[in-house]
Amino acid sequence: MKLFTYSPGGTEIEEEKWTKDKPFVKLPPPSIAVIPLSQHTGAPNVPAVKIGDHVKIGMVIGSTSAPVSAPVHASVSGDVIAIEDRLCPAGNKIQSIIIKNDFKEEEAEFEHVDSIENFTPEELIKKIRDAGIVGLGGAAFPTSIKLSPPKNKVIETVIGNGAECEAYLTTDYRVMIEFPDEIINGILIELKILNAKRGIIAVEDNKTDAADLLAKKIAERNLEDKIEVVLLKTKYPQGGEKQLIKAVLGREVPSGGLPLDVGTVVQNVGTLKAISEAIFYGKPLIERGITISGTAIKNPGNYIVRIGTQVSEIIDKVGGLNKKLRKLVFGGPMTGVAQSSLEVPVLKGTSGILFFGEESLEMAPEEESPCIRCASCVDSCPIGLLPVFLDHAYRRNDMKLAESLYAVDCIECGACSFVCPAKRHLTENIKKAKQSILKQRKIEAAKQAAFEKLKQKRLQEAKEKEAKK
Repeated sequence: MKLFTYSPGGTEIEEEKWTKDKPFVKLPPPSIAVIPLSQHTGAPNVPAVKIGDHVKIGMVIGSTSAPVSAPVHASVSGDVIAIEDRLCPAGNKIQSIIIKNDFKEEEAEFEHVDSIENFTPEELIKKIRDAGIVGLGGAAFPTSIKLSPPKNKVIETVIGNGAECEAYLTTDYRVMIEFPDEIINGILIELKILNAKRGIIAVEDNKTDAADLLAKKIAERNLEDKIEVVLLKTKYPQGGEKQLIKAVLGREVPSGGLPLDVGTVVQNVGTLKAISEAIFYGKPLIERGITISGTAIKNPGNYIVRIGTQVSEIIDKVGGLNKKLRKLVFGGPMTGVAQSSLEVPVLKGTSGILFFGEESLEMAPEEESPCIRCASCVDSCPIGLLPVFLDHAYRRNDMKLAESLYAVDCIECGACSFVCPAKRHLTENIKKAKQSILKQRKIEAAKQAAFEKLKQKRLQEAKEKEAKK
């Protein structure tokens, strides 16, 4: 089988995939579920319940009519005891629905179907939206929007992303091993929705058993003319959307562009499974697979966890800590976010939680030293940026220069900081520059919109004045 990869850029990292051979275990539901109303890119939801309401598993408890959004559902049955702002993994506070579990496990009614043959693309998209499906690879972009490209964008290929190139995380691998048919079903659903010609499932070559299993299942279902499995070279960040497309299709997503600009939709394998469950079983996104790992947790593994379960409860349910906790990270070590509290909940986009102890070398503090101009950061950048110059631009507060160096194209993978021998805070500073540029663009867009509105108002007033004459 041919080995695909992208060029230039990327780096090798220590994988630390300790949990690779540990099948999913369902954790008991939490006693208290904290379900933020915004767990996706886009407009936040508003409460669909009030304090004192009794809810069942799968009931919609937050929604909005805004197009770019995804509703949230109760992950336990019980009573709503509060609607208040709660700390979330990104470090911000989000209005959340707090449910006290009655442990009766009452479920809302879910519609089961045997086939998608009689459904239109629009009906399938509505089911996906109603189920609250978002990208489970971390971005949490509403899947219904991803599957609704503009009419002038023809989608030819759906890529199932099974790369999982972050260290420690093995959730996607376990999904491919344990739920291959659901992944295939998810691809078939997307092919119908998008009227796309082919599906590709891309897997790194350190997971050949998963690739072989998927290929076997595809052959058993006589789907070789629709779906194929390809192997990718194992390197970081091979699982990035743009890198994946370049590796598999040889197409480069333009600066500021999206995969749909090159006729492609990329979907995480966990998202494909969730799509399949939403369509065939009517199951909303109320739980997900996550990897629990690190040096400070007693029982590392892969677990199915209800959305809204707080870390403090997870620690108890997996057997506790084996040493003093020094650092708690949501996500992987390269792109994850360190936490300041154990009272943060699992969200739809949570792929892993890492617990590190005091002896962990990965968490040892490292001070910056002067840049030695070795260009390792340039060689490692998968986008082809110049991290060293972007860093200098940020430190000089020269956002115009940072913008001219395409700071907004940074995918924040952390490769440049990882390879830097001077331990410069490259990713952090480029991210800040990117945020500053995007904020300024929003301000300029708002000013332009206000100007256009005033202009139209003046024109209308002039027309009315002329008409009176």
